[in-house]
Amino acid sequence: MAETGLHNYTDDNIKTLEGVEHIRRRPGMYIGRLGNGDNPGDGIYVLLKEILDNSIDEFSAGFGKQIQIQVADGKVSVRDFGRGIPLGSVVKATSKLNTGGKFDDAVFKKSVGLNGVGTKAVNALSSEFYVESFRDGESSWASFSRGKLLDSGMRTGVGEKNGTLVRFTPDDELFGKYEYNMEYVETMVKNYSYLKKGLVLNLNGVPYKSENGLLDLVNDSLTEQPLYAPVHLEDKDIEVVLTHGNAYGENIASFVNGQNTRYGGTHLAALREAIGKTLKDFFKKNYAPEDCRQGIVGAISIQIQEPDFEGQTKTKLSSTYMWEKYMRDADGKVVKDEDGSNVIDRGPTIRSFVNDFIARHLDNYLHMHPEVVPVIEEKIKASQAEREEISGIQKKTRAHNKKANVYNKKLRDCRYHFNDKLPKDKQDLKELSSIFITEGDSASGTITKVRDANSQAVFSLRGKPINCYKESRRKVAENEELNLLISALGVEEDLDDLRYNNIIVATDADDDGMHIRMLVLTFFMKYYPDLIRRGHVHILQTPLFRVRNKKETRYCFSSEEKDAAVRDLRTGVEITRFKGLGEISSKEFVDFIGENMRLDMVKLSDEESIADIMEFYMGDNTIDRQNFIRQNLRSEEELEDVNI
Repeated sequence: MAETGLHNYTDDNIKTLEGVEHIRRRPGMYIGRLGNGDNPGDGIYVLLKEILDNSIDEFSAGFGKQIQIQVADGKVSVRDFGRGIPLGSVVKATSKLNTGGKFDDAVFKKSVGLNGVGTKAVNALSSEFYVESFRDGESSWASFSRGKLLDSGMRTGVGEKNGTLVRFTPDDELFGKYEYNMEYVETMVKNYSYLKKGLVLNLNGVPYKSENGLLDLVNDSLTEQPLYAPVHLEDKDIEVVLTHGNAYGENIASFVNGQNTRYGGTHLAALREAIGKTLKDFFKKNYAPEDCRQGIVGAISIQIQEPDFEGQTKTKLSSTYMWEKYMRDADGKVVKDEDGSNVIDRGPTIRSFVNDFIARHLDNYLHMHPEVVPVIEEKIKASQAEREEISGIQKKTRAHNKKANVYNKKLRDCRYHFNDKLPKDKQDLKELSSIFITEGDSASGTITKVRDANSQAVFSLRGKPINCYKESRRKVAENEELNLLISALGVEEDLDDLRYNNIIVATDADDDGMHIRMLVLTFFMKYYPDLIRRGHVHILQTPLFRVRNKKETRYCFSSEEKDAAVRDLRTGVEITRFKGLGEISSKEFVDFIGENMRLDMVKLSDEESIADIMEFYMGDNTIDRQNFIRQNLRSEEELEDVNI
């Protein structure tokens, strides 16, 4: 057979990845992404969360009221005071896949980590991993490196309280030069304290504890005065807090068994439905659900048995029922159907459970607090009036755009989208689905040529969009560019219809590009802040410099990187300063939107006021902003940095 240049496909090509080797080969399957710590969804935070989840589950089971956490210099230590891992199973429980106590429903009925993978993933993806379990004056310990057991042993006469200690250092071979952003870590720890009343989480010597659960979370998150005091509703397996404000959108945090479900899921969808239905029934008027929810601020936490999530990172709940388990007879044997299949005992659907809870408890609250009723109804009516006015304007604008075929000229769509129902082998395309918002034909043309048409779309702006902060809602609704962008994103009616996981603002690195970026971000911040809160909005980093000699070419994203490249390449160095995306050839640009793409997530913490941020950056020319510019201004010489 002639040599074709292709590798021969033989039995030798069939590989079985033993132990945790598969985790190191395919880390994205277990922690979602790697990253260097700039993004709250980066893997180093997932590693911390996986270890904390185990300690939280111990508290939920009634053991241990304190967790000690240390995060410093890229190293993490977590010590809980639960029961401790059974001493004979320490190595097995932390290194062998699909091994753990949480498969035993009698021990952990409503935990987060149910697949026996979490701790093993941390072990496999850490350059150093140490675990020690303390039980009744004895301990069992083991140390690993990149999932490989280095040493293990037992101790007696240990004067430590029962519990488990885990120390790990994420592997810089995988994560590169990473750094824990303590703001993200603190938010994670705070959320755990809100969800587990009475638990003390001590982070680097600072204790976090909540006495009022989600009510504390919402009150601590409010940046503007709510229209009425937050409503706090609780029952077995569910807790809800809600109020209304004057901001646009909905800001509802959601949790399942202590897990922060950033992308929501069936429980959040049920709550949104239940709020609209309950308020409509209470007022006995046909108010639209979106008007009932406009400006709502709140949180929901539910406890369910063996939850199903979309992916190992557990950011979206996919479970339909409160529980699903095999039905057993008096002897504990699984009951069989006539066809021999196992009979499944299903609890109520999450939708009906949440709807019934809200219908009963919120209705009772409104009857018992009549002073709140007119405030809520006034808010609903105001939202209805504005929505109906804006809807009419937008319909006319979209009809014109459709007739003029403008939409197809501005959007180069991709094949797969965030809201598509895809088979399991294409689920990762939902996470990868992105839309690049560019300015001008040159930049959009460059990206379009090299993008992945399966998961990357391109939307081209024409010139600068209007400043949404200064203009009325009516003026924004009449704007052709922004209407087309809303249509492209698919969020005309509901944010859950979002078509792209990543909304990427890709503008030139010059004054006009920066201004366009600010105008686009102002639009999202004012009218679609939840897209930012959920982590969907990003800024594309593109190289500022190309440094090359006859042997090597490097692309640099800062003056510091450029200086380092000049030192390394030394002789015959040529430096090019890119001032626009159109200056970068398609051949070069392919690396910057592929696997090596650098994205800055647009962050909006719960403590930040949207109104204050927009006033500072997009309002009148205030003294504060003038001082900020003076303090951070860099000269043209510094930016160009042409003196080698």
